[in-house]
Amino acid sequence: MLVDNFTPWLKPAYSAADNLVRPLYWIANIPLRVQEWSASSLTPRSEIESDNLRLSKESLIYHGQLQRMSDLAAENMRLRRLLNATELVQDSVLVTEVIGVSANPLSHTLTIDRGTADGVFVGQPLLDAEGLMGQIIEVHKRHSTALLITDSNHALPVQVLRNGLRSIAEGRADYNRLNLKFVSPTADIREGDKLVSSGLGGLYPAGYPVGTVLSIVSVPGDNFLKIDIDPSAEIDRSRHLLLLYNSRDNAADAVE
Repeated sequence: MLVDNFTPWLKPAYSAADNLVRPLYWIANIPLRVQEWSASSLTPRSEIESDNLRLSKESLIYHGQLQRMSDLAAENMRLRRLLNATELVQDSVLVTEVIGVSANPLSHTLTIDRGTADGVFVGQPLLDAEGLMGQIIEVHKRHSTALLITDSNHALPVQVLRNGLRSIAEGRADYNRLNLKFVSPTADIREGDKLVSSGLGGLYPAGYPVGTVLSIVSVPGDNFLKIDIDPSAEIDRSRHLLLLYNSRDNAADAVE
């Protein structure tokens, strides 16, 4: 012990002994290594298939949740835009949601989740965050039907925002287009002009966005220009809408 503690003479012997004993440690661990290998390599096929199926289901669930999150984010953005639109509306409004659309491509109508119980009435204007959508044509207790401005049977008095030029915007069974009728070739109208409701006829209040002049074509021999309008409202996409009440309606359930 004294020699080991105070001299390095025995270190070569220790090193030689360690080299001799090291393989014995490796041999002693062989049973444990074999057990670990068999546990990882001999897993039943049914268990592996079960784990794969479980992981596939979890992946599908997570992807579905991710898609739902994207949809919720988009819906939140649409609601924010709708809320911003209410700040610009002078009339009282009531928020409603689309619960059905017409299956007939030539009939542009939709169903909303408000009815007489909410003070909804026939002829009531309907708009989204961007502009006028249409008007109520049928009312029930808990739901109503609206005719969209793009329906071929709908006509809307409008005026050019830039100069006040009046005309009629008609639907043509196309969610992305309106026709501007009875505009003379000498009229002061340009591509890009904004159109708003004129308030004439009493169907819609004045000043709400209707669309933008997309193209102007002068057909030889015709008394009027052929004018295409791009609707301001997202006719075929908006889900949350606003019902308009003016000061004369006094709807108790309207929310300013």
